[in-house]
Amino acid sequence: MPYSRRDLVAITRWMLLLACWPLWLTAAYASPFYAPPAPKEDAPVFSGDAEFGFTRLSGNTDSQTLIGKMLLTWLTGNYTYSLRGEVRNVTKDDETSAEQYLVAGRERYDLEGPHYLFGFARWEKDRFAGYDQQLSVIGGYGRQILETDAHTLSLEAGPGYRHDRLRDDDNDRLAVAYTALDYRWGFSDYADLQQEMSLEYTEQNVTSRSLTALTARLNSKLSLRLSHEIKHNSEPPADASERTDSTVSASLLYRW
Repeated sequence: MPYSRRDLVAITRWMLLLACWPLWLTAAYASPFYAPPAPKEDAPVFSGDAEFGFTRLSGNTDSQTLIGKMLLTWLTGNYTYSLRGEVRNVTKDDETSAEQYLVAGRERYDLEGPHYLFGFARWEKDRFAGYDQQLSVIGGYGRQILETDAHTLSLEAGPGYRHDRLRDDDNDRLAVAYTALDYRWGFSDYADLQQEMSLEYTEQNVTSRSLTALTARLNSKLSLRLSHEIKHNSEPPADASERTDSTVSASLLYRW
């Protein structure tokens, strides 16, 4: 008996889910955080995104990967608050090859028209980036440049402060000049493309971050996302393994 169009769509979705399952367990989930657009008028007061992944291989290769990420957002009048947490740990043959932690909080206050004020604090610990830990506090002004049914574009900039704790040297306390943009294109009712970029300039180095993500909604709670993240430090500490970290991932998102 021939399948209906609705049945074929459902079968195709489940085939995609099963085909990408190994990638989801090891993927890095990219959450929008820098220069996000204003919440929609019908946005819920409280919402969140969550992901957890764990894989273990034994035999010829002994390795395990643990990833946990969460983004919480809540609205109070003209204020939008976001709380973000991430953890990643990768070991192979009892040797740790990646160990990263991140906690960040953000506040946005919408002014009249397309203008807003923002502030965020971010704590990072990356075992292989050359720093023991980094703490950043940044605030400033943002503007919604474009807002249509299909396209949104927001820009923000401001000063900040960063405390770098190095492993062998004295701590560095640096002034920061920050700017970021977020562009989104909803090219269908079920899919959108997002480009997020940020730049943090200090007298010692420049840290740039880029996120490109394609998201396809499977239902009201689940989405499939393909993303490419890049983080580049122009002058990392001498014991850092690389200047650039790049992650290409496919992930399953759960939203509430």
